[in-house]
Amino acid sequence: MTESQPAKAKETARRELIHLTIPVGMLQCNCAIIGDPLTREALVIDPGDEVTRITDLLARHKLTVKAIVSTHAHIDHVGGLSKLHQITGAPVLMHQEDLPLYQAMEMQASFLGVPAPEITSIDNLLKEGDTLRWGDCQARIIHTPGHTPGSVCLYVPQEAGAVTLIAPQLIAGDTLFAGSIGRTDLWGGSMPQIMDSLRSKLLQLPDTTIVYPGHGPATTIAKERHTNPFLIA
Repeated sequence: MTESQPAKAKETARRELIHLTIPVGMLQCNCAIIGDPLTREALVIDPGDEVTRITDLLARHKLTVKAIVSTHAHIDHVGGLSKLHQITGAPVLMHQEDLPLYQAMEMQASFLGVPAPEITSIDNLLKEGDTLRWGDCQARIIHTPGHTPGSVCLYVPQEAGAVTLIAPQLIAGDTLFAGSIGRTDLWGGSMPQIMDSLRSKLLQLPDTTIVYPGHGPATTIAKERHTNPFLIA
């Protein structure tokens, strides 16, 4: 084997992350599925509703759910947690600070005038700096209080284990949107906290980071840094 062949073999072995987004429910929450194309293990993030559509997509891509992650406990993001857990058996992950909000599902449902979804037990509590691993992929948990006390984002670096990304990725929940930020006028919301989360944590990420918000289109850290009216200095 020549000297160039091992490098070529290593390059060939690298693979691209599977990233699927499916807007679900009345408020069109962006449910994200991120998977390892070799092991077919995946995370499902914010299965807010329409679980059958989510499981159909998982089956179509032959993905096995390693964990179900909640970026925060608002009803439009957690409505399908219990059903998806029952179907897949995968553990449910959430930040401890959002447990009271999740357990107040009846109150959230009455606010919107909709039936309350079944809730489930939370198997693992997320905290700042945790690393989630599935297949040969990994993501870091960033605690971003402000929209809710336990809001978190998932940061997937460009070199995510054996998976290569075009750019780093951020699953932002409802902390950061294209041209806006998460509302802070609901229970547990705080404008000072969300601004601190944005400036001290999210704006410290590489400008090339692709941001996948909990609602609406994707954006980048660079674009939001320079055009988001909440973030322009």
